[in-house]
Amino acid sequence: MSAKAPQSNLPPSELALQRISPQESLSRQIARQLGEQIAQGKIDVGAKLPTETRLCELFGVSRTAVREAIALLRSQGLIETQRGVGSRVVGRERRHASPVRHIRATTAEEILQVLELRMGLEPQAASLAAQRHTPQEALRLQAAHEQFIDACRRGGQARHEDYRFHRTIIEATHNPCFLALYQPLHQEAIPRARLLAGEMEEDAVGGYLERIEREHEAVLMAILSGDGDAAFAAMQRHFDRPYQMYASYQVAGQMAGPMAGDAT
Repeated sequence: MSAKAPQSNLPPSELALQRISPQESLSRQIARQLGEQIAQGKIDVGAKLPTETRLCELFGVSRTAVREAIALLRSQGLIETQRGVGSRVVGRERRHASPVRHIRATTAEEILQVLELRMGLEPQAASLAAQRHTPQEALRLQAAHEQFIDACRRGGQARHEDYRFHRTIIEATHNPCFLALYQPLHQEAIPRARLLAGEMEEDAVGGYLERIEREHEAVLMAILSGDGDAAFAAMQRHFDRPYQMYASYQVAGQMAGPMAGDAT
């Protein structure tokens, strides 16, 4: 006799779920709440999630929003789904899913060139901003961070808001040379602004933006506390991850040959 799959520790009615707000992407709110229940062990590894119908009732949303949330949890490595069986928890820790499905080698090279410039510029700018920002600039930095979060919650990719956050740091250096180098980049400084729609892994974008949000917050807190060394280090970490990611895409494209470079 085969062993039964474990059930969640709490029945669906007792899970600490909240009704969904229309001010934020519905699917991301659902995925975040379910992810928290999984991380806290309230839904065991091996246990099945409530059915789509039950999740619709619990969150007060449409089946489309629930399915998008399930896809996001699947992309994060938390669940797996089998047709006719449902969704089962396979892990408690989110994996760092890439927002890129595939990328042209030439695009990867262009992104890396801009990142190299920014990596030489922005950690030092963050350090100077920590030492030189005014109270008014502190408010502008906080506002730029909140605008980024708001754009992400609405389901957008927050390209403009991402650029605005970084530019506000540049302005807080009070060094016109930094701004002269940074200003021509515009929104194209943001790597995902160079990607075509077909190159984006839509299910992974939400988790990717949440990671950027946490990295931005670390930079912001260091600047507001006046800690130049911490601001430098936080900004450096913020760039290390995407640089390594796009460098790996470039190598993969070169190994695959011309066809990878022409992919769209």
